[in-house]
Amino acid sequence: MSNTNNSVSRADVIFGAYASEKYVVLEKALKRTPEDIIQELIDSGIRGRGGAGFPTGLKWKFAAQQQSDEKYVICNADEGEPGTFKDREILMKVPRKVFSGMAICGYVVGATKGMIYLRGEYKWLLPSLMKEREIFDEYIKSTNIDFSIEFILGSGAYVCGEETALIESMEGKRGEPRNKPPFPVVEGFKNKPTVVNNVETFVNVNMIMRMGYKEYDKLGTQDSRGSKLFSISGDTPKPGVFELELGMKLSEFVNEFGDGDTKAVQVGGASGFCVPRKKFDETIIGFEGIPTGGSMMIFNSTRSMYNVLHNYLEFFCEESCGQCTPCRVGTQQLLKGIEAIKNSERPESYLDQLLKLTDTMKIASKCGLGQSVANSFASIVENFTEEMVY
Repeated sequence: MSNTNNSVSRADVIFGAYASEKYVVLEKALKRTPEDIIQELIDSGIRGRGGAGFPTGLKWKFAAQQQSDEKYVICNADEGEPGTFKDREILMKVPRKVFSGMAICGYVVGATKGMIYLRGEYKWLLPSLMKEREIFDEYIKSTNIDFSIEFILGSGAYVCGEETALIESMEGKRGEPRNKPPFPVVEGFKNKPTVVNNVETFVNVNMIMRMGYKEYDKLGTQDSRGSKLFSISGDTPKPGVFELELGMKLSEFVNEFGDGDTKAVQVGGASGFCVPRKKFDETIIGFEGIPTGGSMMIFNSTRSMYNVLHNYLEFFCEESCGQCTPCRVGTQQLLKGIEAIKNSERPESYLDQLLKLTDTMKIASKCGLGQSVANSFASIVENFTEEMVY
């Protein structure tokens, strides 16, 4: 792509046309076979928009192949990643596309019940969502499928963004990750086959059903197809939610959204990677570069990267569920470690020991929380070492 402005105009499809129409895309999808829809999603190359990026078509295919008297569809609307607020925007403006995507999933995998796990702080969205659900319920009565949607409020735990911890919370248990395998498509909610997808993923399914995978493929790159919503915050003259094509260079992004003095961009929130100015041209925003759930935090030269990392580590210490030692103890030791170096209680060389600790956490932590701490820690420490010391 030539520049970010073109990316914005070409990718304006999530909030663009068909935002207020009735369930015509769902009606169109229900005339197709489940196998045909799965193949369309596989051909489109769509990958989960929550950050992990698992191929959506394959996930639905695996769930559809399971033999069970009950199956479930879960929409992950927990959105607890710092700097991310695009799912809130979707649920405010185009909830119909989310409901439609969930119903299509239910039809494809053989599920009759869908659940939206809504971030507790988004409770204020419930009245409008329930009003839209009334319209959805009336429409479903006119179809040949049985599918209902209910809402479950989260309790503010970051770890519940992980799909198995989310399921534990939905079942009334403490939000802790499960051992995998089995994966949710085999044993999920109530130990039944369950599809868990992000809010934006269901919207993208709705888009593909409307435009077809060939049109969808015109957005993004071969490895990162389609458009993506980005929550842009920090030192920028254009904060907010923007829809861009995947596969763009970070330098293009900074040219559009930076303030002219951008020294680093945190791609993917606290669990993502911090990219310094010298690497903007070589960094691609997408699965062939740095994937992201949507958070893009921009920092200019006035910001202390030590303070940024310190804030992230305080967050991880607070949000670790404490189930596994590498995460529970590791996050605390990393925080104490950078404080000791900053206070000259430890030498600069101690950073190497802390980096080795993050390598251990990446391998030994039970879930993505502990595993991803290394991303922000290593990328900030390695690129801004001088700010950790002086």
